[in-house]
Amino acid sequence: MLAQIVLFDGFDPLDVIAPFEVLSAGSDSVGGRLEVRLVGIDATGPVTSGTGGLGLEATHVLAPTEPGYVIVPGASGPVAGDPDVVDTIPVLLARVGETSLPGKIELAFAAPDTVVATVCGGSLALAMAGLLDGRHAVTHHMGNDVLDATGVHVVDARVVDDGDLVSAGGVTSGLDLGLHLLDRQFGPQVAHAVEQLFQYERRGTVWRPVGHVPLPA
Repeated sequence: MLAQIVLFDGFDPLDVIAPFEVLSAGSDSVGGRLEVRLVGIDATGPVTSGTGGLGLEATHVLAPTEPGYVIVPGASGPVAGDPDVVDTIPVLLARVGETSLPGKIELAFAAPDTVVATVCGGSLALAMAGLLDGRHAVTHHMGNDVLDATGVHVVDARVVDDGDLVSAGGVTSGLDLGLHLLDRQFGPQVAHAVEQLFQYERRGTVWRPVGHVPLPA
């Protein structure tokens, strides 16, 4: 199965590298049964992040219906400020909706064995493209109000597992997302082995729409 991490102009590097490293280590723990790829939306080649001009290489093109995970990162850069700065994070995320990615994510949602996952502003990019109406999700705390305005049921949790949509909050939550996906697919022993390797323990509760609904406080 594949874990495809999507690169787009202005992506946040840590949103990409954190799940890439976690899932790659998990793949080593299961004999390479998970292939982790950096993918372009429509083409291979270098893609420039929103942090200091850092670039990464898309080695494959996104194949949205392949079994596994399609992981969409957020963007990095200024939130607002200088009017001469065009590429703010909200602008970069909105621009994703002008690419072919929304159509490919629709194909991923329709595929029976594909899960869409997001880190930080990735869920906001998909929500602004009209793909997450009525779903449970989270984004960076600075964007949760906007996420709510798109029709998403916002859950202020580190990771929100809504079946074929799994979202994670702030930038470092890409670590927790990767560990949750390993636990979900291969079990807690694999996830724990990667935690030990990286000397990192998952933070927060993974929220899922199951079980008892708590009474009001």
